[in-house]
Amino acid sequence: MTDPSATYPLLGTIESPADLRRLPVTKLPALAQELRAFLIQSVSTRGGHFAAGLGTVELTIALHYVFDTPRDRLVWDVGHQAYPHKVLTGRRDRLHTVKQEGGLAPFPTRSESEYDTFGVGHSSTSISAALGMAVAAARAGDSRRVVAVIGDGAMTAGMAFEALNHAGSLPADLLVILNDNDMSISENVGALSNHFARALSGRVYAHLREGGKKVLRQMPTVWELARRSEEHLKGMVLPGTLFEEMGFNYIGPMDGHDVRALVRTLRNLRELRGPQLLHVVTRKGKGYAPAEADPIKWHGPGPFDPASGTIFKEKSAGPSYSQIFGQWLCDMAERDPRIIGITPAMREGSGLVEFSKRFPERYFDVAIAEQHAVTFAAGLAVEGLKPVVAIYSTFLQRAYDQLIHDVALQNLPVVFAVDRAGLVGSDGATHQGSYDLSYLRCIPNMVIMAPADENECRQMLYTASTLAGPSVVRYPRGTGPGVPVVPEMTTLPVGRAQLRREGRSGLALLAFGTMVEPAHKIAERLDATLVNMRFIKPLDEDLIIELAARHRAIVTIEENATGGGAGSAVGELLASEGVQIPLLQLGIPDRFIEHGSRDSGLAAAGLDAAGLGGSIERWWALQPHERIRSAGGA
Repeated sequence: MTDPSATYPLLGTIESPADLRRLPVTKLPALAQELRAFLIQSVSTRGGHFAAGLGTVELTIALHYVFDTPRDRLVWDVGHQAYPHKVLTGRRDRLHTVKQEGGLAPFPTRSESEYDTFGVGHSSTSISAALGMAVAAARAGDSRRVVAVIGDGAMTAGMAFEALNHAGSLPADLLVILNDNDMSISENVGALSNHFARALSGRVYAHLREGGKKVLRQMPTVWELARRSEEHLKGMVLPGTLFEEMGFNYIGPMDGHDVRALVRTLRNLRELRGPQLLHVVTRKGKGYAPAEADPIKWHGPGPFDPASGTIFKEKSAGPSYSQIFGQWLCDMAERDPRIIGITPAMREGSGLVEFSKRFPERYFDVAIAEQHAVTFAAGLAVEGLKPVVAIYSTFLQRAYDQLIHDVALQNLPVVFAVDRAGLVGSDGATHQGSYDLSYLRCIPNMVIMAPADENECRQMLYTASTLAGPSVVRYPRGTGPGVPVVPEMTTLPVGRAQLRREGRSGLALLAFGTMVEPAHKIAERLDATLVNMRFIKPLDEDLIIELAARHRAIVTIEENATGGGAGSAVGELLASEGVQIPLLQLGIPDRFIEHGSRDSGLAAAGLDAAGLGGSIERWWALQPHERIRSAGGA
């Protein structure tokens, strides 16, 4: 490997934040340039989260420069912006492995580094976690400081405001940094606002402010006038009234790319007590023109050419399931004016770009607010509209109470298009859709479907839209087996499976969704019966009982946790009917599957063709074959 100090003379000398803190402050702007260049070069080779990290280069340098990390706790929200943090905390030479199997995790992960004080992946958790750390430090009599860094997008989630509301009522020493990374920097960010930030974070101002409060509280009328005057003054020059009302001392906004000003302000804030909020404005993609121009496109690109800005796209055999959903929704919207599309900040990922352009009045991006998305849909359904919520499996977990209380309990016709169900690959454990079948099938009134291919996905979505109650169609990331999509839409019989192959060995394979395709070759090799189950709820009970009567063993296969999943539903049915038959339940094992490719994740879970084949053959060989011979086969 090339010596990094040759290409990056400052960055190449930094193996930890302790090395960073030995640099004179005058060297920090040059270090920021090197770090930004390193990120561009490194991410271009393999891809990864990109634009957000470029926007936090100076902020990350300033935080590690001022605070004594890891003793001082630094908590990142989501983690998209944490690549500079990884580079400065001893992981520079492994950054090119990020998201790869065995490489660096895509987000801050406690098991990876002592500098990753809290594991993240889902948004809006940083303030709550940091407040817990701050309270713990106070109880232990420890003077360490705690900093939470949260983006303006993550601040749209209710959990962030719940944490702010709680923190503002406590004397805990907590610094929240609001990283306002909109696509443009507003006019009031610059020398004047930096001056306000430094002044309002200074000890003189802090002493005057707190001392004045103590005196004026003895004179209620004067105190109320002074309090209102202070808020009015801040409201005129600073957008911090809301945070002040919640109990925070608001500082900013300031230029998040002025590393020297950030250092000065953070040094002041480090000495202040109680809840503080620093508002910094950054630019996504800072320093790389293509990413600045289109930060959404460059949020998490694949490998690209740094010179030309060309992203190398993988060749696809056909449309992704997300694209199939997006096309179906557009087709339905043309037919039915009651169709409404809803997404919690995942327009691109969920395939809603075309719908948002063609039907803007029927498209709602509710930001990172999954709970609101579900109850909003329930309100639409009450009034006779047909809401369709496009949401990732791992994000639907965040709206579980609303799913039960606001949708299922009232039996409202909300369609949930659950994307990224099963293993998603490079985003790792925080984003694997491993649990939706388990947490959904126990809810009354739900109809749950899993397509085996692209066309079945379209027909299931249409079927869901015709139902009088809530329904779920869960489909994986990426493309399917390549089955042509039929434009005509037909309703599938609810709760009816599809017999794909009749075998004679006495073994029946019941496959759900994505597992139908790999199960087919296994069924042929073992001369087993194969069923595309289609519905997880309601199950095709009649077919399962019939198969149990004329087979000697059953295997269920699903891309979901085995605990409480589709296989468990089959087992529960057989037990309730008093049917005793050997039953093997295959699915995602009881452990978290880490990052890598989708194929490596399936292999780790034993759900690739080799893993499934081996598990089934070993188990089948242990079954009492003399009973099979006496039965004469099926």
